[in-house]
Formats: sequence, C-alpha cells, structure tokens
Amino acid sequence: MTKATKLLTALPPPQRQRLMSLAREVSFPEDARIFEAGGTADRFWVIRSGAVSLDQQVTSLQRVTVASLGSGDLLGWSWLFPPHQWDFGAVAFSPVRAYEFEAAAVLHLCEEDPALGLVLVRNVAEILAHRLEMTRGKLMEQYSMRRHAL
Repeated sequence: MTKATKLLTALPPPQRQRLMSLAREVSFPEDARIFEAGGTADRFWVIRSGAVSLDQQVTSLQRVTVASLGSGDLLGWSWLFPPHQWDFGAVAFSPVRAYEFEAAAVLHLCEEDPALGLVLVRNVAEILAHRLEMTRGKLMEQYSMRRHAL
C-alpha cells in the first residue's frame, strides 16, 4: 500500500518555497460547499487546519462521502487534467483554513521550472494512488459486509 503523501512536505525546500510564493490564505466556515462536481477546476488547496469531506451525488437527494481530508492534505487535483472539471464535490466538515493556489499560475510556474513541474506531478500522482487504494479498500470492505449479510 502507498503511504499518504503531504504535498508541501514532500516537495524539496526550494520548490516548496517557489510554490508557496503563489499561495493565498483562505478559510471556509463549517458546512461551506467549496466546490461541486462538474464545476470548473481552476484552483487547488492544501488544508492547514480543519476537515473537508469529498462527496459524490448519487441521487437528487443523497450524497455519499467518499473521502475525508485534514491538515496537510491536497484538496483538488482536477485542475491538472483536462477537462478541468471537479470529479467530486467538497464541503467543509469543520471550519477550514487552507492555502489556495490558482491553477494557471502554478502551471505557468511549472513551465518556467520543469524540475518543479515534475516533482509536483509525481507527488500529486502519489496522492492519487494512495486515495485510489483507500477507496478500493473501502469498496472491498463494503462488498465483504454485504456478502456476509446474505
């Protein structure tokens, strides 16, 4: 199983400093919807404090939480891949403080500094791989519980 990667601590100090030069501190109150599936993914966040739930709309009245994120976690990766639309929704589970990054500025920085771009994409890929494994584990657990209930 992959380990949980924290984007900012995984970056070497010079690249972290360059990326952080683009950061803006933001906050979200509890229960605030940060983004909705299908919306334009033009930014991402690194959570400083608080908790965020990623959710998926399964019916017009029901959302299912697919992941919970906390301090140090990357929130949003859809900005990196076309069609640049959120795959999930996100809501602040508690008051949240985060660093916000505009995708266009980060992508421009990555073009100027290909070494930063490579390490950033590799770390985002590690984060995605870890989340995929966690989701797979949850699905297997759900399947196992349903199978034993029959």
